[in-house]
Amino acid sequence: MTFITRFAPSPTGPLHLGHAYSAMLAHDMATAAGGTFLLRIDDLDKSRARAQWEEQIYDDLAWLGLTWETPVRRQSDHFADYDKVLQKLSKLGLTYACTCTRRDIETAANAPQEGVPEFGPDGRIYPGTCCNARHALSKAKCIRLNMRAACEHAMPASFEEGGPDQHGKHALDVETMVSTIGDVVLARPNMAASYHLSVVVDDAATGVTDVVRGADLFGATSIHVVLQKLLGLRTPHYHHHKLIRDDTGKRLAKRDDARAISKYRADGASPADIRAMAGL
Repeated sequence: MTFITRFAPSPTGPLHLGHAYSAMLAHDMATAAGGTFLLRIDDLDKSRARAQWEEQIYDDLAWLGLTWETPVRRQSDHFADYDKVLQKLSKLGLTYACTCTRRDIETAANAPQEGVPEFGPDGRIYPGTCCNARHALSKAKCIRLNMRAACEHAMPASFEEGGPDQHGKHALDVETMVSTIGDVVLARPNMAASYHLSVVVDDAATGVTDVVRGADLFGATSIHVVLQKLLGLRTPHYHHHKLIRDDTGKRLAKRDDARAISKYRADGASPADIRAMAGL
């Protein structure tokens, strides 16, 4: 099978050393396998996405020596794809309109049961307040996936992890999914789809066989596998790599402009220097 992977940055700020590591690792893996490296622009959040940051992404990656197939897939061009999938899940009876505000959710979570996790890969675990309320879509703050119902449709489900920390096969369990992840958001009125839904649709549409991304997204993988099973999509292989951290051990973020690739370039660094700093 042809190896196809991708790097999918959001144009909401400068690429930093952590982005460079992820992109170069994915590109190296594709090259070694005689496969394909794709670039995707994850610009669902139109309130934060900026054209100048998208152009900087192209410029920085080209400077690093990376090449990719064109045209580049941009999420903002595929809102209809996400809506089609939402409608399919709705017809299966697996979604519901949620009218809860963040304050509502915080209030409901003020007295958590001992030993029950408060946060999962989608943030604070939703308590299910609106699951059976049948609110009108016009009043919804978001559309959620009924995780228990979804898992009952999707199981058995599993995925293969090739990364260094969680290597091997991971089987999903209904009760674990419900208690540690809960009813995740699939879409909001001002956003066509959540990260979880869009990444599943985009990877399938572009034939991605191997997902290379940071270890911070390992916990979200089970959500993606459930959605893949519900939609009849192939589950890729996953490789969750180490995170690049600063001197205090904190992982890098876009606000860390001092570690932006453009800053290193301006200071005279070479692509080889970036590779060495990233540990490649």
